[in-house]
Amino acid sequence: MIPEIPENGLILILGGARSGKSSFVEKIARDAEKAVLFIATATAGDDEMTVRIRKHQASRPAGWQTLELPRDIGRNIERFIAPVVIVDCITLLVSNILCSLPENTQEETIMHHVQIEIEDLIALQARSGGQWMLVSNEVGLGLVPPYPLGRVYRDALGFANQALARAASRVILMVAGLPMVIK
Repeated sequence: MIPEIPENGLILILGGARSGKSSFVEKIARDAEKAVLFIATATAGDDEMTVRIRKHQASRPAGWQTLELPRDIGRNIERFIAPVVIVDCITLLVSNILCSLPENTQEETIMHHVQIEIEDLIALQARSGGQWMLVSNEVGLGLVPPYPLGRVYRDALGFANQALARAASRVILMVAGLPMVIK
């Protein structure tokens, strides 16, 4: 059963790895029968990731516009482009911010960069209107990472998810391919 998804506003889709987040948003976008802008945040750092990105690209309808933006989404898009926008995913967006900073960057600086990115993204959706579906992993339910950078990443993504959930008109948690409305 597919829950009611607002035609406008920010929709956050959370879940674990392989929980069905991307398939869910792609189905909602296909069913809308409107122009779609797909913002891909993944970068291919190795052959395995290259294959994953190609599989994702092949699964999307040819008519969708794809924009590859590893970060600075709010600063790179200044005008309304499509009535349906998918950002897949916030998890990699936060990772890309972390990896763009020099080694040994202080946690406060990392969190500041993530906060600016998320605030710019929320402001862009508010300016643009339309239906924005943001995909992100819920990593706070797993193990505590055994190293400091992993813990900073988990905290930064948790902050990003909380900020997006506050701004969202709907929040969906995907579990085993099933959507659960949590807001």
